[in-house]
Amino acid sequence: MSKSQQKSLLCKAKHLGLNGILVISTCNRTELFAYQADSDTLAELLTEYSNGSAQEYQKYGFETFGEDAVRHLYEVTVGLDAQILGDLQIIKQVKEAYEISQEVDIVNAPVHRLVHSVFKTHKRIRHETDLGGGHASVASAAVRFAQERMTDLKNKSVVLVGTGKIGKVTCKNLVGLGVETITLVNRNKEKAADLADRFKVNYAPMTQLDEMVEQASLIIVATGANMPILNVAHIPNDGKHRVFLDLSVPRNIDPDVGEMPNVELANMDDLENETDEARNKRKESVPKANQIIRAELLEYRQWLDEQAIVPTIKALTEKLEFIRQQELDRMKHHFENGDMKKVDLLTHRIVNKIAARSIDLLKDEKQQKKEVTDLIQAVFDLKTEEEN
Repeated sequence: MSKSQQKSLLCKAKHLGLNGILVISTCNRTELFAYQADSDTLAELLTEYSNGSAQEYQKYGFETFGEDAVRHLYEVTVGLDAQILGDLQIIKQVKEAYEISQEVDIVNAPVHRLVHSVFKTHKRIRHETDLGGGHASVASAAVRFAQERMTDLKNKSVVLVGTGKIGKVTCKNLVGLGVETITLVNRNKEKAADLADRFKVNYAPMTQLDEMVEQASLIIVATGANMPILNVAHIPNDGKHRVFLDLSVPRNIDPDVGEMPNVELANMDDLENETDEARNKRKESVPKANQIIRAELLEYRQWLDEQAIVPTIKALTEKLEFIRQQELDRMKHHFENGDMKKVDLLTHRIVNKIAARSIDLLKDEKQQKKEVTDLIQAVFDLKTEEEN
């Protein structure tokens, strides 16, 4: 989804009376997170504004509810549920989603609190684990793959097709490595020209793609096309060694290209399966990351529980204050002005202590109910495991 599509979806959701929604769109996922919303309505919004169909959603979509959905947002944001484990780019896309929701004014208190809890969790995991170490992004993994298969990448000619999020980061990484010949190709010539000017590289229209491929040794495709834009017919059979990287979902390079002589083709799955020391460290960090998520999730759940009793606390406090004022009005003619001030202060303190004790009892009762519910669920889960 583009930013304009995300904003249009949120505006429609607001018109429907929904509140508390995030639209997260990365290189291989588009997901809606919503507070107290009907899942059928959300599915309709998703398919309408992502140019998908109800049939495709039924085939590829999924739904989670309650704490499972909340935990999923944590896992997505920190990179546990990503093509590249620990992907560092997803946090930026979640922040963008939050900013767009704020622009549309469709972020309620529970979602606002959740998002900031997720950001805090991401920061903790980055500082306390190695989950984001090494080449923890699609773009960096792609460049690493190319380096391992090509000698002296700096002096090779590179063609980068697509100037979206992955394309931009990939271009930045290539420039950072000192690659001298980079040509950006995009259907929107202005976008390619702007990015080329930013990184001081070349650009070409899509009509010159065949010519650019013929000249290049490394061809990286990261577009949003729904079908392959490169196939065997586009590749010259001249014996030149070429590496093709398909960073698109769905794939934008025909798999038959990889069967050509002197050609290496890798897609997102291949990059995900690349093993190195840094990736192994990231895998070892998963249990610690999950532990941090559980701690922050518990804190968020406690905050939600407290919010649930806020109306009761408010009503109780107002009732106690009403009774206090009634009694003061009834008895005030029995006291001098100086004594009345002392009585007012004394009764105010008594009411505050009664309210505080009542609030503690309310919280304890809610926690006890929660513990009983968790125990019942644990017994049910154990029974289910035994049956399986």
